[in-house]
Amino acid sequence: MQPLVSIIMPAYNSSEFICESIDSVLSQTYMNWELIITDDFSTDGTQNIIENYARKDNRIKFHFQDANLGAGAARNKSIRKSNGRFIAFLDSDDLWLQNKLEVQVKFMVDNDVALSYSGYKKFSRQGVGGIVKPQQTVNYKQLLCSNVIGCLTAMYDSHLMGKRYMPLIRKRQDMGLWLDILKDIDCAKAIPEVLAMYRVDSGMTQNKFHVLKYQWRFYRDVVGLSRVKSLMFFVIYSYKGFIKSQL
Repeated sequence: MQPLVSIIMPAYNSSEFICESIDSVLSQTYMNWELIITDDFSTDGTQNIIENYARKDNRIKFHFQDANLGAGAARNKSIRKSNGRFIAFLDSDDLWLQNKLEVQVKFMVDNDVALSYSGYKKFSRQGVGGIVKPQQTVNYKQLLCSNVIGCLTAMYDSHLMGKRYMPLIRKRQDMGLWLDILKDIDCAKAIPEVLAMYRVDSGMTQNKFHVLKYQWRFYRDVVGLSRVKSLMFFVIYSYKGFIKSQL
């Protein structure tokens, strides 16, 4: 029997794109999933869209926040409500290829992998952009230098790791979660092929690109690094982030 995958989706004023994101889940060749959407106090028509989808497919579940608390808090609420062995992440403006879950679950089960990720392709209204190719493995120290795990491609095994949650910060929550997991395993492992599409022209994505000013505080306050180590990793991270943005 296929293990259950819990798909974690935060949403905030996502009415323009969330239908495409949900449809990419409904199109999966892997059938045993639950999509848990937590709406972070949207003020547009996002909540109505979510409710309409949930009425049509009981695998789609939803929760509404009473205040805007950020994507990390929304994801954590969905994780708390999840029932699956595997926890996967998809933002409400990104897309999955049809075979994403099928390929990734098989890879993790066959290779006893606790945390995995894959390549992804950038896209916008103007068309398809560059491909972000994943490095084969990444450990704790390497991830401090560059967050090579695209959140829309990540999946962890809660049977191996227990449920893990994101730090309650406004930016870099996903990086905080991966680092927490990597404290307890040798490395995360990549599937080399492209399994997802990363939108670069939405408000959610544009905000993600303005994270460098948070990175120093992330190293100091969340990771707890010294000033010297924070400076070293900040310089490396900034350089690698610039190279990545050129793709």
